[in-house]
Amino acid sequence: MKRVVTLLGLVLAVGAFMPREVAAQGSVIDQSSTVVRRGVGKLKQNYPNPFNPKTWIPFEVGDASQCSDPGRQHRVTLRIFNLLAREVAVPVLQGGTSTVAGGQPISGISVPCGAYEAYWDGVDKRTGRDAPSGIYSYTLQIDDKPPLAKKMIVVK
Repeated sequence: MKRVVTLLGLVLAVGAFMPREVAAQGSVIDQSSTVVRRGVGKLKQNYPNPFNPKTWIPFEVGDASQCSDPGRQHRVTLRIFNLLAREVAVPVLQGGTSTVAGGQPISGISVPCGAYEAYWDGVDKRTGRDAPSGIYSYTLQIDDKPPLAKKMIVVK
């Protein structure tokens, strides 16, 4: 128990020094802690956060509410990294679309503009084990635009 409390304290201390949001140039952060790049997409906060053992990540591609070109396909990649910037996981698409099956890793998939949700089971792809407690970042890259990024916390 003492180890868990110490680890949680460390996670919170490190989190205090990390930016609340990481937004690339040309991005804005709205009041709901969503990173937005107009005309490109939105990356929302994962939930639950902190989490154990699984989480969902909502995101939007294009201007989902006013899709001007519904036939256009966007190339999308969503990745999760640890504090050492090592890729930990590639979440899977929940629900699917007319062109992409649900459960497919979100790595270079083509989707039309719209709202989507990703799922991560909390497993580190390198080890096959549950990811340890800590702070992680996740990035959404749409087409060739700079990625949108946010942070999440895993608590065991």
